[in-house]
Amino acid sequence: MDRHLRKHFIGGRWVTPSTDDLIEVVNPSTERVEMSVPSAGTAEIGAAVGAAREAAAAWAAVGVEARAALIDRAAVIVASRAAEIGSIMTDEMGAPLAGTVGGQVTASVAAMRELAEIARTIPEREVRSGRGPDALILREPVGLVAALTPWNGPFATAVNKAAAALVMGNPVICKPSPQTPLDVFILGESLAEAGLPDGLFSVLPAGPEISAALVAHPGVAAISFTGSSAVGRQIAQGASARFARVQLELGGKSAALVLDDADPEKVAAVLRGGVFRNSGQVCSALTRILVPRARYDEFTDALCAEAEQIVVGDPRDARTEMGPLASRAQRDRVESMVAEGVRAGARIATGGRRPKGLNAGWYYTPTVLRDVTNDMGVARDEIFGPVAVVIAHDGDEDAIRIANDSPYGLHGAVFTADDERALQAAWRVQSGTFSINQCVNNPTAPFGGVKESGIGREHDVEGLTFFTELKTVNLTPAIASSLRGESPPPTAF
Repeated sequence: MDRHLRKHFIGGRWVTPSTDDLIEVVNPSTERVEMSVPSAGTAEIGAAVGAAREAAAAWAAVGVEARAALIDRAAVIVASRAAEIGSIMTDEMGAPLAGTVGGQVTASVAAMRELAEIARTIPEREVRSGRGPDALILREPVGLVAALTPWNGPFATAVNKAAAALVMGNPVICKPSPQTPLDVFILGESLAEAGLPDGLFSVLPAGPEISAALVAHPGVAAISFTGSSAVGRQIAQGASARFARVQLELGGKSAALVLDDADPEKVAAVLRGGVFRNSGQVCSALTRILVPRARYDEFTDALCAEAEQIVVGDPRDARTEMGPLASRAQRDRVESMVAEGVRAGARIATGGRRPKGLNAGWYYTPTVLRDVTNDMGVARDEIFGPVAVVIAHDGDEDAIRIANDSPYGLHGAVFTADDERALQAAWRVQSGTFSINQCVNNPTAPFGGVKESGIGREHDVEGLTFFTELKTVNLTPAIASSLRGESPPPTAF
């Protein structure tokens, strides 16, 4: 794909932009503009909504098996372009190439296939009996979906939202972050090559004003957003004005509850990825490490030892484990929040600086802050960088209390050799997802948060059914009998 696009992808076709406005993409490791795409405006929204409206009914009518087969074909095409997609993502967001190709793209291909297979198991209609008359329950597409995707996982997030919405019979407008707009166009090309009819998928890269316009557009039936809690709140407020449904996967400040029987080295080995993966730019990262007060130094030292082994550098170098942060603004934010934490009484146990020898790029060393209390800003606010804060607790009850003393509730984890203590923590910590002795983003189970971490779930049956609407048809006994196969069915069915 040309890294300097000059056309929009609307309804499966390349279209000349309505303006000359461009989005320039800066490579986080070189600080140079290396890609550009046309910026969408209200004219492009109108065209995409119009194309979707014309195509929606026919797509809904083809049935789930045909839609799932198309997603399966698109997955094969995406897999064939894995190296290209991964290379673009590395230059968009600075993630190591091995992780973008072997992580995001591989996971995206698997997700497409899994979503297609799960969709086949969800009945589009069923007859139910109860106190009233027999009823036909229809599961219908909700309508045009606006998929608003983030810069920290641009391709995988777009795939999850688009494949789920499409396989359930809906058209999709994808609005990627202006920091990472290019890779999603390859998803559009792959869907078109797989045979997706015109009108059903559009890509509209732009700034926040276009997100707001999509949320407000009466032709958009549902909004699926991944990003910050602050923006998610704005989307929810905008959508509520016209009762559009929302699926919001938002921020996190997830706690790892380390109990007194845990092994420091094993815990630290898990947290190496659980905290610092993707330069810490992961909403479900375990960034609050709650450790027993009596073993505080032991656990903190083990985590520092793991952090200090992480190789930070050029994301195209196979030895690199952690690349730069995605933008200058993001590194500035991390530096500012760490400095604020130190002023509040925290101490830098390791990291807390720009690495030596990397003069270009927005790099920051893996950082562990100690002597942190849960009322500090670094413990309450999402930093979204490679920073862990270590907080002392005085037993299981205290650890659960501290974990729940947060506006967020996306993820959590407990580390213990005692299964009963682990399950008690899992039941009582207020979070949408939870891990025992690991840090897992499970792609085949419902994912999402509580409190300020979001509304709704993605993945699996729950993620798919968000994109559907239920209709109840109260039946006569004769029609109910025919639909159960007891007599010839009406011609309409």
